[in-house]
Amino acid sequence: MKLIRNIFLAGLMFVFFTASSVAQGDIISAAEFMKLVKTNKELVIIDASKKESYTKTHVKNAINIPHADLYQETEIEGLIMKPADLAAFFGSKGVSNSSAIVVYDGGSQKYSSRVYWVLKYLGATDVKILHKDMDQWRKSRVPITKMPSKAKTATFTPSVNSAIIADLAYVKSGKATIVDARAADEFDGSAEKSDGHLPGSVNINYKDFLNDKEAFKSKEEIEALLKSKGITSITPMVGYCRTSVRAAVIYVAVANILGWDTFKVYDGAYLEWVAKGNNIETKPGVVVKKKSNTSSGGC
Repeated sequence: MKLIRNIFLAGLMFVFFTASSVAQGDIISAAEFMKLVKTNKELVIIDASKKESYTKTHVKNAINIPHADLYQETEIEGLIMKPADLAAFFGSKGVSNSSAIVVYDGGSQKYSSRVYWVLKYLGATDVKILHKDMDQWRKSRVPITKMPSKAKTATFTPSVNSAIIADLAYVKSGKATIVDARAADEFDGSAEKSDGHLPGSVNINYKDFLNDKEAFKSKEEIEALLKSKGITSITPMVGYCRTSVRAAVIYVAVANILGWDTFKVYDGAYLEWVAKGNNIETKPGVVVKKKSNTSSGGC
């Protein structure tokens, strides 16, 4: 009996550590998504792709909320609306703060991560991210349609999570390592829409957190990537890109793959920093010559 008990306990420990090693937080597989679809008739599915993509094809019952619909109309592109306005918008789309929500995009992780981050900032309690991998979707029989979905209005009561957002003053405070999520040519200022980077920032392209299928890399790979830049689990970080869409991808990786609560998104990003007259750096000793549009993704 003692031998059987020890084998049983060893099996439980193996299952526990195996499950822990592959934990993905709010990132779910297509198979897990289909379980939610079958067990929760109130599940809110958000397609965060651009409208033209949504009209071609989308997951059945998904509502379309492109990240660009969440922004203020100001001279600085990409600033999210005030919490009350965001809450009213989500409510008009049938999303409440207590809804079970799954967000996906066309596969890049950019738009789903941005909408996910905004929802978490507003205090949504149950938000998941589904990666668009058509092989996995077909295997799990994720239903696809061209028919647009309409949702009943809901009440979204915001409870702002200020721990995951950074403003200009915080970025300037020197309390955190600044992570530039853009491509190398944007960072050094040779890209057409960039003159350089925020002083003292570290360049880690958001794509470095993704594998060749644009799914998130493993915990071990992401930890190694950050460690190579001198970043550990106790390092406060603030991420940005041009409008902080790509920075949200790093937030998702840090918060979910690693389980760290050390990453804030600078919502104003490069565009606000420049608009407010702050200094920009390029690589020391490098004479910048404009040579290309970035291939990293613009926003």
